[in-house]
Parts: sequence; structure tokens; C-alpha cells
Amino acid sequence: MEQVLGLLGFQLSNRSGVKWYRRCRLHESKSGRRRSFSVNVANRRYYCHGCHSHGNPLELWAAATKLSLNQAAVDLCHRLGSDVPWVWRW
Repeated sequence: MEQVLGLLGFQLSNRSGVKWYRRCRLHESKSGRRRSFSVNVANRRYYCHGCHSHGNPLELWAAATKLSLNQAAVDLCHRLGSDVPWVWRW
């Protein structure tokens, strides 16, 4: 989760233990609420209280880049310098 947050330029505005908070960049929150977007780094999950987007690091990358889940997985692997875990059907 930390690597995805770094790629997205996530700068926390508040921290409470394993939970990090900031404004949501997924829906470009204009509200004054600085804690509308929360990340639990221990569970590797995120949730936005404004747009109700939630999920794991891959789902966060897909939502932020507006790619399908499959395309996001390939893109994220390339950006992180990892091999794409292709599944071959026999």
C-alpha cells in the first residue's frame, strides 16, 4: 500500500497509528474536511467517506488512474519494476 501511495503522491495530512488521512484525490474533494480519505496501512485497505470508494492497493491504483483492474495490474507492475504475474490457460 505504501508504494502505491508514494506513486500517487499521497501526502498525509493526519496520522493516527496505522491509519493515515487526507482529502480524497479520487473525487477531488473540495470540502474543508481533511480526513475524508483514510488508509489503514496494516490492513492495506482504503476508504473515502465522500465518494465511498474503497479497496486494496490495486483497486486504489485502478480508481486513481481510471484504468480497468487488469490494465491497472499490468501498469502497476511495470511502474514498480515487478514482473507481471501472467496466468496462462492450458
